[in-house]
Amino acid sequence: MWLALAFLSAALLGLYDTAKKASLKDNAVIPVLFLNTVFSTLIFSPFIISSIVDGGASGGASGAVQAHLMTFAKSCIVLASWLFGYFGLKHLPITIVGPINATRPILVLLGATLLFGERLNGWQWGGVVLAMLSLLMLSRSSKKENVDFAHNKWIWFIAASAITGACSGLYDKYIMRMLDAAFVQGWYNFYQMLLMGLMMLALWLPNRRKSTPFHWSWAIPLISIFISAADFAYLSALSQPDSMISVVSLVRRSSVIVSFLCGAVIFKERNLKAKALDLAFILVGMLLIWIGSH
Repeated sequence: MWLALAFLSAALLGLYDTAKKASLKDNAVIPVLFLNTVFSTLIFSPFIISSIVDGGASGGASGAVQAHLMTFAKSCIVLASWLFGYFGLKHLPITIVGPINATRPILVLLGATLLFGERLNGWQWGGVVLAMLSLLMLSRSSKKENVDFAHNKWIWFIAASAITGACSGLYDKYIMRMLDAAFVQGWYNFYQMLLMGLMMLALWLPNRRKSTPFHWSWAIPLISIFISAADFAYLSALSQPDSMISVVSLVRRSSVIVSFLCGAVIFKERNLKAKALDLAFILVGMLLIWIGSH
């Protein structure tokens, strides 16, 4: 069951990336991200209200101060990943960002070996090597679009997003052993909304006339709908005792297929043949890891 939930999360995540790219076109990043947290909090408000009415009794440790502190920590990690990712995605083609993000399970896999005792076998090491090779190929093919991996700061933003996202995945596996998925989903969105609200007041509003203006897009609420559904399926998968974070994270990154196709069809991005080959190496690498995990 947890594997089916991971695949569902992947499909929704690909649609989330597409909606995010559409909403950021000629738009201010911070207000878009703030509205995303607002809509996501509204979607999960029944869970927040339920936990308050029940005195936080659901989900075992969910009512304790510790549970809120753990959830707040998740909010900070995810928000850092989102900030890096949103700014990077705004300035880069989604057909470049997607394959880079698809290598995130490699970081999770390596982290899982250190933290949760998950060990890599020959198949999995083969997948790691192919994923690293695909990044090298992508860095070369992207130069045709004047994107130099070594000197483009938005590439480094995406790299930072991938690293903090991998940390979030490892942290999720840890806290989902103790907390309820609905509790975490509701409250971490609420805490993100508060953090983004402060960021709006302190950073964006005073400087809004000097930066990219904000305009409404109907893709913005779609971001919240897709990411809320994707994360709920993801956390539900991790909450099952036999789930493996390395496999769930791997399957989740297959969302790149959806976002890549949308980049080609909707955004009419260029240099697709070379990027498709790079993506194929990543997917084969993930397949090797999946085989090794079974």
